[in-house]
Amino acid sequence: MKNFSARCFPLLSAATLLLAGCSEKQDITPSIAAIAVNTAEFQILEDAAVRGGVVPLLSNKNPNDPSGNFTVFAPNNAAFARLGLTSAADLNGLQKGFLTNTLYYHVASGNLPGSGLTAGSASTSALKVDRRIVVRTDGTRYVNGSRLVATDVAAANGTIHVIDKVLLATGLDIVESAMALSQAKVFVKPELTFLVEAVLYAELDKALSASPGSPQLTVFAPTDQAFRELGTLLGVPLVVPADIRKLPKATVQAVLLNHVVAGSRFTPELPENAAVPTLGGGSLRLGPFAAGTLTVQGAGNAAPVGMAIPDVQCVNGIVHVIDRVLLP
Repeated sequence: MKNFSARCFPLLSAATLLLAGCSEKQDITPSIAAIAVNTAEFQILEDAAVRGGVVPLLSNKNPNDPSGNFTVFAPNNAAFARLGLTSAADLNGLQKGFLTNTLYYHVASGNLPGSGLTAGSASTSALKVDRRIVVRTDGTRYVNGSRLVATDVAAANGTIHVIDKVLLATGLDIVESAMALSQAKVFVKPELTFLVEAVLYAELDKALSASPGSPQLTVFAPTDQAFRELGTLLGVPLVVPADIRKLPKATVQAVLLNHVVAGSRFTPELPENAAVPTLGGGSLRLGPFAAGTLTVQGAGNAAPVGMAIPDVQCVNGIVHVIDRVLLP
């Protein structure tokens, strides 16, 4: 290096040029992908982007936008931890296709500044449903059910808004979404298998499916373990989904309709500490809104029920996966 400098430039000039070059490089704004790679808060998002194959997309300009920009709602590590995803290995529990679609659901075309995230506004997604902005009375803002914890992080190819929950959307109706889970098209391990069997047995699949003019619904969907515990409570072992058919059909219908509320509401839109009517003619008691979820309790439940996976957006409503069955 000294020999080269002596031959070509005075040492001081070479140093000056070198420092100027470094300063210029430091001034270059990184891409969205580069920010994720270099920010500890986005470690699991980076791992997800690699496995989901979206790193090239977010490393470059948006070819479908005149400005070349994207807007990304970026879940932090705590957001992924809510789903039990705390390492790259945990992501293997999700089907790759579902993971990729989920990541795309966090991306909007163009530059959407934080000032544009106003109550009732929506941003278009690649799926059949759009994200909507919810503003609570205390001024906190949410994208669907995910709180905005930071906005307007500038990148070379757009803007990042940080959120505290992973945005979940299926692009399917409520019944199709439950069936996708039961057929291991979302998680590698099947889930909601008992619920799907119960819906089919009770002949409620058409009522919960999307069709022209069909209403929007909010459904509280019990996990498989929740149904097994129900069987223990009723003295009718529910070991496999088909065991649901050991129960009277009218009973299953009544129980399922106790899990359905009219309207499409994310967790920050649900009325806290209030009763809401169900399609079965009864009511559910909602608890306080805390940490992005609410408890829910049926008239026949001795204690409130928690949300395992809240705010799953379907084309005809919202599904909140819960850890116990709501009893009328």
